[in-house]
Amino acid sequence: MAIDAKLVEIIACPVCKGKLQLDRAHNELVCRFDRLAYPITENIPVLLENRARKLSLDELPA
Repeated sequence: MAIDAKLVEIIACPVCKGKLQLDRAHNELVCRFDRLAYPITENIPVLLENRARKLSLDELPA
């Protein structure tokens, strides 16, 4: 995955406008507050709420 770390710093969750955390293991951007995981497809974050995966408390990255 070649997503730029600077990009991760400036983009925000489209739902709550909070910070997103990069989960390299699952190739996703995670919003811990909303418990949503946004996929990264072909190195492009897909920040659409209807494409996000809902996370359980056990799935949240540390």
